[in-house]
Amino acid sequence: MTQPFTPHRITTSCCCLFKSPCCCWPPASWASLAQRLGQPTVVGEILAGILLGPSVLSGIIPGVGEWLVPQTQTQGYLLEVISLLGAMFMLLITGLETDIGLIRRQARTAIGVSLGGITVTFASGFVLGQFIPDSLLADPDRRTVFALFIATAMSISAIPVIAKVLFDLRLMRRDIGQTILASGMTDDTVGWILLSIVAGLAAGEAITFNSVAESAGAVLLFMTFSFTAGRWIVKRALSLVQGSFNIRERVLTLVVVLMFAWGALTQALNLEAVLGAFVVGILFSMTRSLPSEVIHTIERIAMGIFAPIFFAVAGLKVNIGSLLSLDLILVALIVIAVATGGKVVGTYLGARLIGGRDHWTALSFGAGLNARGAMEIIIATIGLSLGILTQDMFSIIVVMAMATSLMAPFALRWTLSHVEPSQQELARLRQEELAENSLLANVRRVLMPVRVRENSSPYSQIEARILERLNSRTNISVTLMTVTRPEGRGAAASYLDKLAALFTSEPVTKKVAVGDNVGGLILDEAQKDYNLMVLGAPEGPRSTEVLFTPIADFLMRTSPCPTLLVRGSEVAEDWQPRRVLIATNGSMAARRASEVGFALAAPDGEAIILQVVEQAVSDLRFDATGEMLQRQQINAGRAVDELRELGSLPACADPRGGRDLTQS
Repeated sequence: MTQPFTPHRITTSCCCLFKSPCCCWPPASWASLAQRLGQPTVVGEILAGILLGPSVLSGIIPGVGEWLVPQTQTQGYLLEVISLLGAMFMLLITGLETDIGLIRRQARTAIGVSLGGITVTFASGFVLGQFIPDSLLADPDRRTVFALFIATAMSISAIPVIAKVLFDLRLMRRDIGQTILASGMTDDTVGWILLSIVAGLAAGEAITFNSVAESAGAVLLFMTFSFTAGRWIVKRALSLVQGSFNIRERVLTLVVVLMFAWGALTQALNLEAVLGAFVVGILFSMTRSLPSEVIHTIERIAMGIFAPIFFAVAGLKVNIGSLLSLDLILVALIVIAVATGGKVVGTYLGARLIGGRDHWTALSFGAGLNARGAMEIIIATIGLSLGILTQDMFSIIVVMAMATSLMAPFALRWTLSHVEPSQQELARLRQEELAENSLLANVRRVLMPVRVRENSSPYSQIEARILERLNSRTNISVTLMTVTRPEGRGAAASYLDKLAALFTSEPVTKKVAVGDNVGGLILDEAQKDYNLMVLGAPEGPRSTEVLFTPIADFLMRTSPCPTLLVRGSEVAEDWQPRRVLIATNGSMAARRASEVGFALAAPDGEAIILQVVEQAVSDLRFDATGEMLQRQQINAGRAVDELRELGSLPACADPRGGRDLTQS
């Protein structure tokens, strides 16, 4: 029977909620201090938790410890839930930043690093478990189970800690950062399978082929579902939410809901919820239509609120005072040395022998994957609850987890100072830097409002050809829309079907809106996370009171997204401009227009950048024909060079890796 939520239980919960800011503010302050000292913020956050916990403040002032550290089971559960949310949000961000294509290119290294790290660390941990004193074993007669548990605990890596370190050091988009993440997820997946087997042994169950197959099958089933049906679910749900709802935070809500859904699924399969959060992040990263604003919002929530609490809670569990005896200190140092040595040596051998990487790069993998963090603490807690570990051995493993987490950023910074990125990686990073401010590189959803005609107009045909050219480079999603009266719905739908046939790539979304306020209905639709709106401007006489048409002028003034206005005549189906003239004056509008020009150029065509420097003559400007003209020429040259570099972006260059399409 469910217990009523009594006033006492409400007070207990409120006290725990009040402690959350106390677990958030000091880590944030220490994180700021660490950043000022040139260190990753995760170092300050972990140290803040240790200082707040029984090791320092709570040990010196027991009253603070009794108030800050959970004293009841309810408080402990609530604080753990908040901490788990931190881990899930950090893994969600990690998944969103994961580049599957880059990992595929680094697959050989990732497999070698993971294989070496697991094998050597597991073997060294098992050997160490055979020599731990009996006084630290809960049951000396079950030393084999204890040794297997130690080996498993040492094999895993703390993906949340590693992800935070990579973010702090700005390594998430580096080749080495993506490889570390791929290897770490493999380590953890294998580690959780091994842990389920060891837990079965601790419960008196025998290791059988069926038990091992059941654990491995759960992971395989989850991954298969996620990257087949799950990927379709995420894509369709995102399309439905963006197309049917006009609530500002609708996409953010969807991402968080699916994060919890995938976390619940992994928990149901006896896996970790953080694995589900990581995978759903990857699935969203594989969709082009996720707005970048949503990713930035999740980053602020995760790194500003939940991450400090997560690391503070981990630090609260450390009690260094309980280890202040020579024997326990010696054992703790040996455990830390074996865990660190096994991971570094294993990953080094795997990276060198299988991945073929150089000395310092191979060392960098070990430096990054050596962090054990809160995942190790979770495993240690499981071992304590199963009767495998004593309280002292539990504290030793927790100290090892925190020590390796604190070592990771320093070691990674040191090893990477000796690693020179390849020219290919530098080029990729530069392209990503340029793409951040690129219009077309960030175009995912395009709205194309049209008027119903008996036949598709030349403007619609050239718009379709332009979008086809853009789609071949950026994989965009097009929505055709028209506004009509109620009696014209059928004709409007038929016209959109006919117009959609002009697009040969992705399926086109078609929308018929009914009403008299054409501009208002189009504007309402444009509010739904579109990155570009394409309008047709007819040729012919126009009123002097409008620039193009009343509707086009209104939409261009009020559109929430950039607008591309197209004027032209009928074009061939295989239209591919061979020579594109790009006129620029250095403005942002000219930059965006040049992006369109680069994208339209045929693979074997050329784009000619032109900027005219006008020599101004004035009696009021003494340097009009001298230094001023020279400065104008220098600025014009810089503007042209910047556009040349922009033309090298994948969204602007030949998608098959052809030559540079720009010349000046």
